Amino acid sequence: MNFLILAAGTRNKIVQYFRKTFDGIGTIVATDANLLGPAIYEADKYFIVPPITDEGYIDKILDICKKEHINGVLSLIDPELSLLAANEKLFKEIGVTIIGSSYELCEMSLDKMQMYEWLKTHGYNCARSWMNKDDFYKVVESGEVSYPVFVKPYRGSASISISKAEDKETVDLLFAHEDNLMIQEFLNGQEIGADVYIDLISGEVVSIFTKKKIKMRAGETDKAVSFKDERLFDLIEKFVLEAGFKGQIDIDIFEIDGQYYISEVNPRFGGGYPHAYESGCDHMNLILNNLNGVANKKNIGAYEEGIYMMKYNEVMIRSINV
Repeated sequence: MNFLILAAGTRNKIVQYFRKTFDGIGTIVATDANLLGPAIYEADKYFIVPPITDEGYIDKILDICKKEHINGVLSLIDPELSLLAANEKLFKEIGVTIIGSSYELCEMSLDKMQMYEWLKTHGYNCARSWMNKDDFYKVVESGEVSYPVFVKPYRGSASISISKAEDKETVDLLFAHEDNLMIQEFLNGQEIGADVYIDLISGEVVSIFTKKKIKMRAGETDKAVSFKDERLFDLIEKFVLEAGFKGQIDIDIFEIDGQYYISEVNPRFGGGYPHAYESGCDHMNLILNNLNGVANKKNIGAYEEGIYMMKYNEVMIRSINV
C-alpha cells in the first residue's frame, strides 16, 4: 500500500504522520517543484516535478504513480485540487484513489463568490460579499453594512493579497490597482477551524475536530485551543453532506453572538491539522482504511477539550545539489 503526497512544501508534519501510519505497510512518496521543499525529505522517497501549470504535469504524476505502485494520492495546495479531480478517471484507470472532492466542489471552494452564493442560497450564515463595488456602496449608504471590510481576490488561497479597507477611498484605490477583486463583510467574532473527514466509502462524516483560533500569522493558525459544541458539529455535518464534500477538508468558521458563520472551505489538509492529529483525530488512519476498502465508523468529537496548539519555528539542515 503506497501513498503519494503532492506539493509537500513545508508540511513536514503531514508527511511524518503518513509515514508513521504506513510504516511496515507501504511507502510514502512526496513531490515538490523545488529541492528546497523540506517536507519531501520526510518521505521514504521523493520526486522533483514541474509546476502544476506545465503541460506535461499530469502525465509526470501518472508516471510516478505507475512506477511506484501508488494506491492513493492527495495534494496539499488548493490550485492542484481541481487539476486532480478533473483527471480522476486517468488515476482510476491505473488503480489510484484521489483523496479529495469533486471538480465542481474544488472549484467552488477556490471561488469565494461562488461559495458565498451557495451558502446564501442554502440558508447558511456567511459574510455578505460583492464583486461590484458600486453595489457595495449602495448597501453602505443604506446603513446595512459598515466599514471595515475585506478586499480580496475572488479566486485564491493562503490569504494572498487580502486587504482590510476602513473607507471608500481605500476600496477605490485597491480596485484601481488590481482586477478580479471582491468585497467581503468583516466578521467580527471568534474564528474557528474545523478539520473534517468524510468517509470515501460510506459518504458519512466520521471525524470532526474543532479549535478556537487564538492567533493567526500569514493566513495560518499560529495558536489555538480545542473545544466541542454539539450544535457546531451538527451544523458542520449538515453543511458537508448537503454540499457533497469527500475525504479531508478544512473549514473556517466564525462565532458571532452565539451564531456560527461559515467562511471558507479548503478541500485538503489545513496547516493547523497537526493540532487535530496530536489530540487524537488520526485522519491518516481513516484514509488507510478507505484505501483498504474498509468504511470508517462515525467517531465525531473524539478528543479532549482545552488542548492548546502553539506553532514554533524549526529548521532542516541538509547537503543538497541544487
